[in-house]
Amino acid sequence: MHQNLLSPEQVLQAMLQHDRFTAWLGLQTDAVSTGYCKLHYTVKDDMLNGFNSIHGGVLFSAADSAFAFACNSHGVLTVALDVSISFTRSAKVGEVLTVEAKEEHLGNKTGVYNVRTTNQAGELVAWFKGTAYRTSKKIE
Repeated sequence: MHQNLLSPEQVLQAMLQHDRFTAWLGLQTDAVSTGYCKLHYTVKDDMLNGFNSIHGGVLFSAADSAFAFACNSHGVLTVALDVSISFTRSAKVGEVLTVEAKEEHLGNKTGVYNVRTTNQAGELVAWFKGTAYRTSKKIE
């Protein structure tokens, strides 16, 4: 369907050029491949809620970034269609969280992704599920 598509690494670099929010969160990419992204970040003081644990919006945003990198890795402009998140454990300042997005299904127009955020002990902190819509535009 699409010719001359960018590699997953090229797509990631193109996205990061203009993604100031991901940079602001301090997200570091560990790996990207077709349908996959793994990143990590350290919980900082300004990421905490009123109960001194990580704000759910930070967990959501980090998972959303990994989701975006994974679903766009095919070189086709892809946007979120539906997402949800379950918060399973709190995280405190100084903890390093790993966010791993994996493609579970890829169709002609939609993809389904599982995004798990874990702490340094490998415990599940948040589970994000996303459905993406694949447009007809290639990423350049």
